[in-house]
Amino acid sequence: MVVAGPFVTGWALILEFIFTLAMALKCYPLQPGGLLAIEALIIGLATPYTVLHEIEKNLEVILLLMFMVAGVYFLKNMLLFVFTKILLRVRSKALLSLLFSVMAAILSAFLDALTVTAVIIAVAVGFYGVYHKCVSSSKLDDHVYDRNDDGSVADERRQDLEQFRSFLRSLMMHGAVGTALGGVTTLVGEPQNLLLAEKAGWDFATFFLRVAPVSMPVLVVGLITCLLLEKLKWFSYGAELPQSVREVLEDFDRDETEKRTKHDVAKLVVQGIVAVLLVVALLTHVATPGIIGLGIIVLATAFNGVIEEHQIGHAFEEALPFTALLVVFFAVEGVIEEQHLFSPITDSLLNYEGKLQAVLFYVANGVLSMISDNVFVATVYVGQVEAALNASIIDRAQFDLLIVAINTGTNIPSVATPNGQAAFLFLLTSALAPLIRLSYGRMVYMALPYTITMSITGFFAVVYLL
Repeated sequence: MVVAGPFVTGWALILEFIFTLAMALKCYPLQPGGLLAIEALIIGLATPYTVLHEIEKNLEVILLLMFMVAGVYFLKNMLLFVFTKILLRVRSKALLSLLFSVMAAILSAFLDALTVTAVIIAVAVGFYGVYHKCVSSSKLDDHVYDRNDDGSVADERRQDLEQFRSFLRSLMMHGAVGTALGGVTTLVGEPQNLLLAEKAGWDFATFFLRVAPVSMPVLVVGLITCLLLEKLKWFSYGAELPQSVREVLEDFDRDETEKRTKHDVAKLVVQGIVAVLLVVALLTHVATPGIIGLGIIVLATAFNGVIEEHQIGHAFEEALPFTALLVVFFAVEGVIEEQHLFSPITDSLLNYEGKLQAVLFYVANGVLSMISDNVFVATVYVGQVEAALNASIIDRAQFDLLIVAINTGTNIPSVATPNGQAAFLFLLTSALAPLIRLSYGRMVYMALPYTITMSITGFFAVVYLL
C-alpha cells in the first residue's frame, strides 16, 4: 500500500479539479469541484480560514462577477443593435474576426477582461437567440430554404446551424484571446497587473513602457495569428456566416427598425448613455469594477422602467453559478498555498541570475498559469521576488526585470487553458458554451495556435528586448 503525503495529494487534487473543468459540458464543475474542495478541507489540505483569506483577497473579482455581468445584461438590447449593424456590414470573416480581437484588446487594456468577455457573450447569445427563434417558426422554411420534394429542410437547417455555431465559436475565441492581448499591456488590464505595479511603484505610463518590449510584439503576432487562422481555416477557424443566417439577421434588423417606436429608441439611448458612463467610470477608476457594475444596474433599470424583482433577478442567473464556482476555485488555491505546491519551483529559480532568471520566471509562470489561476500565480511569485529584494538577494534592476517577466508570463501563455484566466473560464461555463458546443477540449485546441505563437514571441522578447 502506497501512502502519499500532502504535497502529492495536493497535486492530485489539482489534476482532479482540472478534469472537472474539462467535463464542464457534461456536468457543471461546481458540484464535482465543490466536493473536491470539501474533501480537501476534511483531510486537512487547507482550512476554512485559508479559503476565507483567498476570498477576501479576490473580493473585487467576486463583486465584479455579481454586479458587472448583471449590469451588462441590462445593456443587451443596445449591444445587439450595435453589433448586428457591424456583423451585417462587415462581410469579410477575417476582417470581422480581426475587428473583434482588436476591440476586445483595446477595451481590456482600459477596462476589465471579464467585463469585455461578458459583453461578447451577451452579443453572441443575442445572435443565436434571433436565429433560433426564426428557425423555430414555420415561415423560415419558405423564406430562406428551398424545400425538397418531400418538403424536408431538416438536413439543410442542421448544416447551417452547425456552421453558425462554428462561426460564433471562432469569434468568441478571437475575442477571448483579444482580452489577453490587451490585458497584458496596462496596469488595469488584469487584476494581478495592479498588484505588480504597486509592488514596483509604477504608474500607468511606466507600467505600459516597461512591459511594451514584450507586450507589443505579442500583440502584433496575436493579430497576425488571427488573420492567418481565418485565411488558412486551421484549428476549426474560418467558418463563414451562412447565407440563410445572414438573411435571418437582416430580416430581424429590418423588422426591428420598422417596428421600433420612440419609446424603444429612448430605451436604446438610455442604454447607450449608461454604457458611456460605464466606460468613463472604469477608465477613471472612480470605484472598483463591482461597485460600478451595481451602479450600472441601478441606472439601466431605473431609467428603462425595470422595476419588478423577478425582472431584475434574471440578470443574475448567468453570473452567480460561476461566482460560486470561483469560490470553489479559491479553495483549491488555498490548498496550493498551504501545501506550498509551487515553492520548489520558486526556490530553484532564485538560484539563477540576470536575464536567464527572467526567462525562467517567464516560462515557470506561464506553465503554472496554465494549471492554476494567473492571478494567484502572480501573487505567489511577486511575494517571493519582493522577499528576495528585501533580503538583498537581487537588486532593484533585477526586481523590475522579474516583475515584467511575471506579468507577461502569467498573462500570455495562460491562454492555453480555461484554468489560466477567469475570462476564459467564464466563457467555458457560460450559458453560451453548450449552445455553440464550446467544450474544454475544443477551447484548448482552438487556443493552441495562439498559445504557440504568442508564448514563443514573448519568450524571445524577454530574451532579446528586455
